[in-house]
Amino acid sequence: MYQSGSVAQQAAGSATGLLDPRGHSPEAILFQRCAWCGTAMYHRLLCPVCRGSELRTERAEGTGTVRHSTVVHRNTPAARNVSQIEMSEGFVVRGRVMGPPIGIHSGDRVRLSTAKDPVRGEPVFQLLDEPYRAWS
Repeated sequence: MYQSGSVAQQAAGSATGLLDPRGHSPEAILFQRCAWCGTAMYHRLLCPVCRGSELRTERAEGTGTVRHSTVVHRNTPAARNVSQIEMSEGFVVRGRVMGPPIGIHSGDRVRLSTAKDPVRGEPVFQLLDEPYRAWS
């Protein structure tokens, strides 16, 4: 039986909790929360804790903490950072933090600047507090 793409996509999105960017702000990160155990996750098909498939799509608040940051010199004219950000909702997302790559450290608080970088397609964050660190 043949179904049009939009009908099949709507049915799949409502049944499995797939992320559907329509109707949401492009400046927001969407994540899933398991209906059974409440675990928050980013772009998953099954819950990593209970393996449940009933996932609700929610919008993230936009604040988080840098869990890990590294400086990358590959495939770019200038050095850039790639960071693992733990969002306040409990899931982890890979993104870029604006600022000097060497000045971003684990534990720095960040806020979402844009949900999708036009070049790399990953979220971009900015530091909430300007770090006051001694010379290391």
